[in-house]
Amino acid sequence: MSNSEKETNILQRCRLAAHKYGLQLFRNNVGQAWMGNKLVWSKDRRVLTIYGPRPVKFGLAKDSADLIGHRSVLVTPDMVGETIAIFVSAEVKKPGKKLTPGQENWMREVRRAGGLADVVHSPDDLKKFDTGSCL
Repeated sequence: MSNSEKETNILQRCRLAAHKYGLQLFRNNVGQAWMGNKLVWSKDRRVLTIYGPRPVKFGLAKDSADLIGHRSVLVTPDMVGETIAIFVSAEVKKPGKKLTPGQENWMREVRRAGGLADVVHSPDDLKKFDTGSCL
């Protein structure tokens, strides 16, 4: 991986490699868009007029990770022997790029609740979710 690789490319490679580490990960886009009762485009399609506009927020939560999902774990016999899913939260960053305070808080809260959360810079970094070293 080069330092010039875009985070979106790293993210896509991580998402596609997740199964190798027993992970099921989904893209978590967070943001806001607008919707309305009627949408009308200008003739050149450069302007969109929205009638009755209202904001629509999407994604899990502000500052939540780029990739979220689960890792299945077999519970020991003293815990009934069932398979459960552990929440996984992977924040994709280019090498050298830091987490925001909100992202650090998100990661701390996921770990506090018993989930797995960490930063990944490449698909190889996903192995820490398989070993549980990101508790």
